[in-house]
Amino acid sequence: MIIFFLWPPDAATPASPRLRPSPRRPLIVALQLAGEGKAEQRRRQEDRSKAVDMATAGASSFEDEIMESDIELEGEAVEPDNDPPQKMGDPSVEVSNEKRDQAQLCKNKGVDAFSEGKVYLPVLIEISHYNKMNCKLDEAIEHLTEAIVLNPTSAIAYATRAVIFVKSKKPNAAIRDADAALKINPDSAKGYKSRGMAKAMLGKWEEAAQDLRMAAKLDYDEEIGAELKKVEPNVLKIEEHRKKYERLRKERDIKKAEMEKQRKHAEEVSAASAALKDGDVIAIHSSSELDTKLKAASSLSRLVVLYFTAAWCGPCRFIGPVCKSLAEKHRNVVFLKVDIDELNSVAYRWNVSSVPSFFFVRNGKEIDKVVGADKNGLERKVAQHGSS
Repeated sequence: MIIFFLWPPDAATPASPRLRPSPRRPLIVALQLAGEGKAEQRRRQEDRSKAVDMATAGASSFEDEIMESDIELEGEAVEPDNDPPQKMGDPSVEVSNEKRDQAQLCKNKGVDAFSEGKVYLPVLIEISHYNKMNCKLDEAIEHLTEAIVLNPTSAIAYATRAVIFVKSKKPNAAIRDADAALKINPDSAKGYKSRGMAKAMLGKWEEAAQDLRMAAKLDYDEEIGAELKKVEPNVLKIEEHRKKYERLRKERDIKKAEMEKQRKHAEEVSAASAALKDGDVIAIHSSSELDTKLKAASSLSRLVVLYFTAAWCGPCRFIGPVCKSLAEKHRNVVFLKVDIDELNSVAYRWNVSSVPSFFFVRNGKEIDKVVGADKNGLERKVAQHGSS
């Protein structure tokens, strides 16, 4: 802000347009400088606010969860069967040899009925064929259920019934039987096979692949191989999809961490700027206050001129206005003034042997100093270090 005042010409020389000195001019200059100081403060505050706002906005842009796209998989999952759980055997029942023999006969009947039912699978054209197949499968399940009740320790009976439940499109029932079979015999290939096929029907492709691979390892057959050929491409797509989004989330988390780091840095810069008074010589009245100012200057990568003085020191009174002038001129340099009588512990810490003494500090470390009221030396070193 610049203010012009035009005064009337001197009465003695009416032709001359020179300005008359005014006693109000120092006040005008003071007001002008005050206005410039307020403008500078507003500008710094705006810069600090912008830094914080930018960092905050950047961090918030990564807060939303990444929305995963759908995976195009081959095959269709069946509707889960929600029937009441099938009848299971009581493992606490003691199985006699007679019951074992009866159970074996029932199991054989079940297998025969299942074999007859399979005849209709390739020719399901007429409704009568479908009904006949279902009747045979239901008959097979009844025989096997009787076998399981008679001998609940037979893993093969559970596993065989599980296979029939798979053919009957009842995957949950098949999984219950397969679990029972594997509990009795952890190496039941048929148990893993039936459970893998049932989980594939439910669209649980990875679990299905795991069971089918185990079944193939224990006792490979063509049906297991054919099922794996249908399941494994979907598993590969799922794994690639998962890796893609794990990578995206990792990248997002890295960006969030970086933006959070920038936000914290912006807040530190804002707090540091608020703690320092550009253009002023700041009087320090405690050791903690000095540490705070030095830390604030370090966070802003600014040079500090630490000025030790005393009220009784004549050279200090001479050099004081020079410091003030330098602070106004070099606004990026932080001038801190310490009275050695008020803070003798600080003076001792900095090995002050005489006053005035000036320590040039950057990032908390002394890089140079001037001892005595050396006006020229002080101006030269402030210009030298303040610009680097």
